[in-house]
Amino acid sequence: MSELVRIGQLARAVGLHENTIRRLADAGIIPSERTEGGQRVFNIQAVEDALAARSKNRHPSRLARIAVKGDTASWEKTVSLPGLQEHEVWLEIVRMLKLDGGCGAADIIPMAFNEMLNNAIDHSEGSEAKIKFAVTPDVWSFEIVDDGCGVYSKIMKEFKLENRFESVAELSKGKQTTAPKAHSGEGIFFTSKAVDVFELSSDGIQWTVNNTLGDFSVGQVKYQKGTRVFCQLQVDTARKYLDVFKEFTVDHHFVRTRPTVKLFETGMTFVSRSEARRLLKGLGKFDEIQLDFEKVEAVGQGFVDEIFRVWAADNLDKKLIPINMNDAVSFMVNRGIIGG
Repeated sequence: MSELVRIGQLARAVGLHENTIRRLADAGIIPSERTEGGQRVFNIQAVEDALAARSKNRHPSRLARIAVKGDTASWEKTVSLPGLQEHEVWLEIVRMLKLDGGCGAADIIPMAFNEMLNNAIDHSEGSEAKIKFAVTPDVWSFEIVDDGCGVYSKIMKEFKLENRFESVAELSKGKQTTAPKAHSGEGIFFTSKAVDVFELSSDGIQWTVNNTLGDFSVGQVKYQKGTRVFCQLQVDTARKYLDVFKEFTVDHHFVRTRPTVKLFETGMTFVSRSEARRLLKGLGKFDEIQLDFEKVEAVGQGFVDEIFRVWAADNLDKKLIPINMNDAVSFMVNRGIIGG
């Protein structure tokens, strides 16, 4: 008898969001069983067979457009968000573009795509989304643009932030969601670390993460309604989604994070305790916090003291690990740690 797995492992195996799997199982579209403790478990092969059969019996929408230009093939479609099942969109893309399920990108892109489309369905408050998926011999990429309220505005209102730029910083922490009962706040966090290039734009602001270069940026772009997300990944990537997942989890629990300190900057340098408190807000949810000081030129005594003495003393069960510090930042941080 084949091994039965829990919902999280199945989600990573078939590239679907956990919420999608629950809906499919509740509707009887995919098979599942219950353990004596009431936990739902699945046979991966049986689920894959059920999804394949469903895809085979469905006809591609006439509204989808396939274009071939040079060595690039693309699929484009505008979808209605209410009631949309993201896995059906993904299965249509796979079928119409004849995606190679054995290449490196096929391990990450399905999960990233379904996570981001699920965010548009559940969070955007929009009515429709324009989706484009492009394939070249070298890269796979997709873009999802919804007509909703804008992710940065929504985060700002939900967490009572001062401006939309602070929303970028909050999202970089992980476990930040406007719908905690339905979502864990992991989708954007893990997707931004799994693909080569990740862009999230709304409200005239764009957050870009380039994992190939180990770089990030936040800048202003032309205002457009809703939210745009773009992801790109090398076809032959050796990166595995499970490896990215394991980097921030212990026993499948999301307990590690790595916020980018630079995103919390309000001036030229970090000098105030208030900046430190804003950075630390919500990090008590994690057991291990890597504070990434990449691009931070200097920090003040108050900022360091608030983190490495005050907060650390109140959270003795948490592990703070400063990384990517220049000599000046390292001197102040080590002075603060020793002094604490």
